Amino acid sequence: MRTIKLSLIVPTALMLGARHYGSRGIFKCRVRLRTLRDKKNDIMKGPEFLKYINPVLTTLQANGGAGNSSNVIEQVVESLGISDDELEESTSNGQSRVRNQINWARFYLFKAGLIDNSERGIWRLTNDALEKKLTDDDIYSLFKGVQESVKKSPTVSPKKSDLKFEDTSTEDEVHTISLLNLIQGLPAVGFEKLCKRLLTEIGINDITITGGSGDQGIDGKGIVKLNDVVSLNIVFQCKRYKETVSPHHVRDFRGAMQGRGEKGLIITTGRFTKEAKNEASRDGVTPIELIDGDRLVELFEKHHLGLKPVIVFEIDYEFFKGFN
Repeated sequence: MRTIKLSLIVPTALMLGARHYGSRGIFKCRVRLRTLRDKKNDIMKGPEFLKYINPVLTTLQANGGAGNSSNVIEQVVESLGISDDELEESTSNGQSRVRNQINWARFYLFKAGLIDNSERGIWRLTNDALEKKLTDDDIYSLFKGVQESVKKSPTVSPKKSDLKFEDTSTEDEVHTISLLNLIQGLPAVGFEKLCKRLLTEIGINDITITGGSGDQGIDGKGIVKLNDVVSLNIVFQCKRYKETVSPHHVRDFRGAMQGRGEKGLIITTGRFTKEAKNEASRDGVTPIELIDGDRLVELFEKHHLGLKPVIVFEIDYEFFKGFN
């Protein structure tokens, strides 16, 4: 019997579904792809995160070769039809298991020379990866190759050479988890002040904290100046959540902000469900911007708030092979 790789089916199926059946076709294709994905997971050799290697690779290729890390993760989640329940499954350190595995996939693509790690928060393919196609066997060979190269590295001790997965964070994720835990441990007033500082760094002016017993869900307001004469009133809400923010939170906030601002913003240390995101961008109502935990960390990194950048050099052993 002829075997067809799922990596070849995904883009073709979605394209045909969109062309012939519109959004219903895409939905049906995604349901079918989810079934195929589950079957594929049963037979793929190696750690579970390897199933995300191709989705990360093809997503970046579709984006022109690069993308913001949180956006790429969201696109991979969307393309695979991963449910909110699956996203809720967490590792022992409280991180989303799916997001952890996607980050491990990126880490191995980087170690294999297919992703450039030079810019923080940006996943960028190298020239060799822009047209790269990987079969299941290719992915397993990539995994074994990276494992062997790490074990042979003279700077890595034997104990550290065996890379762990599942409940272990990648190098890039360690400070993310620590930062979110630190922020979630702040008192409500402290978190509101922290959000005010962040929004000031972003460029929002005249910020005042209005939180209190009579705030009706509004924690603060400010002004966004579009140019010298045009500005928008913005109101925001701060949620120190470890769990998800549901659509009813977005609807309640929109109701509270009526007549008080042209733009809304919800900041959370947790994440938003797909339904909450849809509600925030629904046509015909006041738009609401959403900042989840991952995006919050990215903004802290960008503006160096509570984080000190550290430059780390890694030896390129391939470079020295030509001198042996």
